[in-house]
Amino acid sequence: MKRDKKERITITLDSSVLRKVDRLVNGKDVRNRSHAIEQLVLKSMDIPQLDTVLIMAGGEGVKLRPITYEIPKPLIPIHGKPILEHQISMLKKNGVRNLIIAVGYMYEKIVDYFGDGSKFGVNINYIVEQKPLGTAGALKLAEEHITDTFGMLNVDTLMDPDIQSVLDFHKKQGSAATLLLRTSDDISSFGVVKMRGNQILEFVEKPRKSEAPSNLISTGFHIFEPDIIKYVQKGKFMIEDLFDRLAKEGHLCGFVHDGTSIDVSTTDGYERAIKQWKDIK
Repeated sequence: MKRDKKERITITLDSSVLRKVDRLVNGKDVRNRSHAIEQLVLKSMDIPQLDTVLIMAGGEGVKLRPITYEIPKPLIPIHGKPILEHQISMLKKNGVRNLIIAVGYMYEKIVDYFGDGSKFGVNINYIVEQKPLGTAGALKLAEEHITDTFGMLNVDTLMDPDIQSVLDFHKKQGSAATLLLRTSDDISSFGVVKMRGNQILEFVEKPRKSEAPSNLISTGFHIFEPDIIKYVQKGKFMIEDLFDRLAKEGHLCGFVHDGTSIDVSTTDGYERAIKQWKDIK
């Protein structure tokens, strides 16, 4: 996937218009004058933007023990900042402003650090899993906060995708769900897909290499339409069950990502992230 590069242009505006533009700049949601103009142009062109992302951050981080005996996985530091803070920087860079964070294990520490999100330039709502709900159960709890197309991100994935490109693809396909995919030689720890064109025909969770339908794995970032929540049962529910049903009904598509994607769910992955991850500017 090639990322669209920003280009420098020169424009002339009436001074009164420019003053109104400058009033939109707050250093958080709107970073500067260029960002304000870009947002106004996108709005006037009625280009859909992803505004809300659900971050799944409730797990115990068993594969990262003994670190996670003391620190919840979202707060594990990489280059001096928690994993979750790196993700928030990435999402904010992509125009996402509303976050729903599903928490559980040691959730008080996470809420204490991030608060309502205002100091990070985003708005955060928390949903608390009083008991583990699996990899998709929190979708049901988040339903009251979701009214439009939204994203979902695993807290143990560091990546820097062009979310607008994924969203444009998702809308063009008209699918209920789009998975961000990448190729991998190591498939045993991931969900693997079988595709025909852009459509995902089959989703297999952690297959043996000899039984894998391809070398395309889920990165842990997805875009959903709100209607998919109707497929999620209350209580514990696994994401592979949701994907399996959507695939069988022809509602699941895949977008292949060739940029950075690091799984930080294990100690080996954590070391790799420290060595390879480039902080979001």
